[in-house]
Amino acid sequence: MADMAHPYLAEVGCVSEFLDKLAARDPVFLSLTEKRQALLMMAQVCSRAQALRARVIACAEDVADADGHRDVASWLTHRTHESSATTRRAQRLGVACEQHFHHLGAALLRGAVSVDQGHVIVAALDDLAHAGALVDATAPQWAEVLDRAETHLVEQAAEFGPRALHRLGERILEVVAPRWAEQLEERRLRDAERHARRRTWLRTQRLGDGTALVKARVPEATALRLATALEAFTNPRRAGDDAGSDPADDGRRVPYERRLGEAFCSLLEALDPARLPLHGGDATTLVITIDLTSLIEGLGSATLADGSRITAGDARRLACTANLVPAVLGTRSVPLDLGHATRLFSPGQRKALAIRDRECRADGCTIPATWCEAHHLRPWASGGRTDLANGLLLCAHHHHLVHDERYLHQRMPNGDIRFARRT
Repeated sequence: MADMAHPYLAEVGCVSEFLDKLAARDPVFLSLTEKRQALLMMAQVCSRAQALRARVIACAEDVADADGHRDVASWLTHRTHESSATTRRAQRLGVACEQHFHHLGAALLRGAVSVDQGHVIVAALDDLAHAGALVDATAPQWAEVLDRAETHLVEQAAEFGPRALHRLGERILEVVAPRWAEQLEERRLRDAERHARRRTWLRTQRLGDGTALVKARVPEATALRLATALEAFTNPRRAGDDAGSDPADDGRRVPYERRLGEAFCSLLEALDPARLPLHGGDATTLVITIDLTSLIEGLGSATLADGSRITAGDARRLACTANLVPAVLGTRSVPLDLGHATRLFSPGQRKALAIRDRECRADGCTIPATWCEAHHLRPWASGGRTDLANGLLLCAHHHHLVHDERYLHQRMPNGDIRFARRT
């Protein structure tokens, strides 16, 4: 056939004939040892075939141009019905090996490196090539660095798979050119920090069902600090405790996402208002408007400054820890008391409570004192004093329960509080 005259096409035709012969044989009759060998041989053959194809793609731009396609990957996607992702991946590998990384290309063709390993190595070398602009190396010096990096990664492919090679590629400069590794790391970290600051944002959206959606994009270090703080609230229990169960849910396990959300609420309530920036001439405060009877009895509702409403019981609970200003209203909605900062337990009092109580004083709870909140035994709204005799430590979970009307609580002889759900 005239179109099969070129030796390259003739050899491809021979490969196709061998595949026909191979397809006619059933591998089910191979022994265990032979199946192992066949699997390894087929893996190498498939990888070499993909490398050969990528090599053809790299020099076939004239094919795409003749048929009006953007590139060979587009032409192949149209003609072979493969996914665009597959053909473009092959094109990137072929072009990289043909134009830049010849040592890697040769290793792929002889089967010393798999195609998956090849993609990882090309990505690492591309990143390293762009990093040259970030250090004070000359073009010849950086070309030598790239050559050493390529040789080293190809050698390591004999021992490591794609995932391990990816990790090696991230730190390759420390191996082949340690003199520039620290300089590059510092520059990259500085650029990443600037980028993170520019991209930082936070939005809140009230959903109208008593909840709000909080979305944020923050620097990685900030996210790690937040995760560490939340873990202090979500996983402080000792071995043997029923971590993650909630009496309010009849003993069912609470999903971890919900526990994180509750921990976020507890974290905000545990902030020391005195250390927050001044806002309107005073430390940042939360103003709550509530009827005097509702505040005393813990029934009814209270209104926040933005119009949101919470239960009176939650307002009483917040009064124990948050720097809120309760705008208490009488029957004629006349402000009777705008609050005072002495309702908050001082740092010294918190330390004394921690020494005395050591952990949450709810019966059977072992949450450490450092993760607990100070609670007024006699509510501050009812004239309770902010002193050690009127205070004890409760974890965030039990602090919610003590203000939850669904639960009864009583003081035991040893000073602990026992809870029981109302029947």
